[in-house]
Amino acid sequence: MKKATPLLIAICSVFFACNDAEQSDSVDTADSANEAKIDRAEDSGTTAAGNTAIASTPVDEETADFFVKAADGGMAEVAAGKLAQDKATNPKVKEFAGMMVTDHTGANAGLKELAAKKNVTLPDTVSNDHKEGAADLAKKTGKDFDKAYMKMQVKDHEKAVDLFEKASKNTKDTEVKSFVDATLPKLKSHLDAARSLNKSL
Repeated sequence: MKKATPLLIAICSVFFACNDAEQSDSVDTADSANEAKIDRAEDSGTTAAGNTAIASTPVDEETADFFVKAADGGMAEVAAGKLAQDKATNPKVKEFAGMMVTDHTGANAGLKELAAKKNVTLPDTVSNDHKEGAADLAKKTGKDFDKAYMKMQVKDHEKAVDLFEKASKNTKDTEVKSFVDATLPKLKSHLDAARSLNKSL
């Protein structure tokens, strides 16, 4: 059996959180924690709509779901970007990957700060779906890697833009809406850049 390369070991430890294959999905765990908080608040009559003076009051379920999905996507973008910085062969792909690491690291920090303020539990690792996608990506090399990474970027940013647009329309929390509206233009810019670069490969 071949020994694992240092790169694959690093990817495994940092991104895939190497545990048993049966490991619970961190996104599901975060969702369950938030549902429990919301249920407790509703049972005690201290929902966000009913008592805004309570600092630990959770947001509504739809907004909590946005937080979890946005955190999952943001963490995946940073991890995939770091992998692409190391493995991409096209200079423009490397440059794009660097932008993903920088921009999404900043957005993730803002999301984490807001989630703490709103008493929302975020996943501590990416979802199992993202882990599987990244594992497949890590197996590719050269031009095949570049094409697969950029195709993934288009798909992931289409999902992210859709997620943020829906949150902007539906969230009842003004602070969450402000964060969403401030982040959305950059996500759309990322999507445009990803589509353009993907077509050129």
